[in-house]
Amino acid sequence: MATLHSHNLLVNPTSFKSTNTTVSTRQDSRGLRSNSVRCGEATQVLSSETNRVTLRNGNDSLDICRVLNGMWQTSGAWGRIDRDDAVEAMLRYADAGLSTFDMADHYGPAEDLYGIFINRVRQERPPEFLEKVRGLTKWVPPPVKMTSSFVRDSINVSRKRMDVASLDMLQFHWWDYANSGYLDALKHLTDLKEEGKIKTVALTNFDTERLQIILENEIPVVSNQVQHSIVDMRPQQKMAELCQLTGIKLITYGTVMGGLLSEKFLDTNLSIPFAGPPLNTPSLQKYKRMVDAWGGWSLFQALLQTLKRIASKHGVTIPNVAVKYILDQRGVAGSMIGVRLGLSEHIQDSNAVFSLALDEDDISSIEEVTKQGKNLLQVIGDCGDEYRR
Repeated sequence: MATLHSHNLLVNPTSFKSTNTTVSTRQDSRGLRSNSVRCGEATQVLSSETNRVTLRNGNDSLDICRVLNGMWQTSGAWGRIDRDDAVEAMLRYADAGLSTFDMADHYGPAEDLYGIFINRVRQERPPEFLEKVRGLTKWVPPPVKMTSSFVRDSINVSRKRMDVASLDMLQFHWWDYANSGYLDALKHLTDLKEEGKIKTVALTNFDTERLQIILENEIPVVSNQVQHSIVDMRPQQKMAELCQLTGIKLITYGTVMGGLLSEKFLDTNLSIPFAGPPLNTPSLQKYKRMVDAWGGWSLFQALLQTLKRIASKHGVTIPNVAVKYILDQRGVAGSMIGVRLGLSEHIQDSNAVFSLALDEDDISSIEEVTKQGKNLLQVIGDCGDEYRR
């Protein structure tokens, strides 16, 4: 079974009946039933604070920070995490306004860390501070029969670990589309949402075709979490069209490619053993494969050089430019930056994204390089297909 990471999973439960959804099945020339789902109430609302956004679908809404703290790195493959140090780091991120945390049921102790953290917030911060904190988790079930009791028991585990009565967002992942049990799971998740056990249901790593099927089954979801970076622009093809049509939003992971999109890898030659920085984390190894599929290391170096010129012009860093470029794309509500809690910190760097404005020259210079790369939709398939091959 493929390994999923912290920016990889979402959930989809909310009955679409509360929204003004109309369904028809006219297909366009690309095979996307572009008029098949119209959900007039699924929207993204930018708040007066430029760093927050509200995801909405019908009566469901959740405001989040547009830069999310991804907690895949707590899973153990990056080295040992000290619990107390990690919780202290979470408090520092939240105090700096970066108060949305993304985790999953299988990211090691991530949900438990959030439970400790949220209790510290309740005890040590004012009530209005607590209202800004968000814990988004994912459920990645095995391909067993999705009964109501199985779904309920699974969600109760996350609620207990995170020490919350209601999950802010449950993002649902499904391995095998040939098994239509994902629709059963989502309907049970919707029931749990109606009971107040979940505030919003969302998806992770679903493709455009299945997202459309889910919406046609009147299961309102607020977002889909997908891999999206300057190198991996797949979501801007079929998925963004459906998002524009329905108001469903994207939360992106892999946006800085595990750290490859940074000064650390600028002017390096990985073909010479030990000459460059080691690819010593699961995320660096994963995204190096994406670079290889897209166009190779020399083209990637040309991209980094371009991003460095833009970053220097604006007084920011390469990761800032990489994240802002994706936040400006169609349908994108928020982007993930992985946090190595208690080991390293990039609070100031993350917050610098919010004051950065890329101009037309910046965009065109980036696209001058990226158009030389391969279209990963043709190489890999649609969003999430890399986990199903």
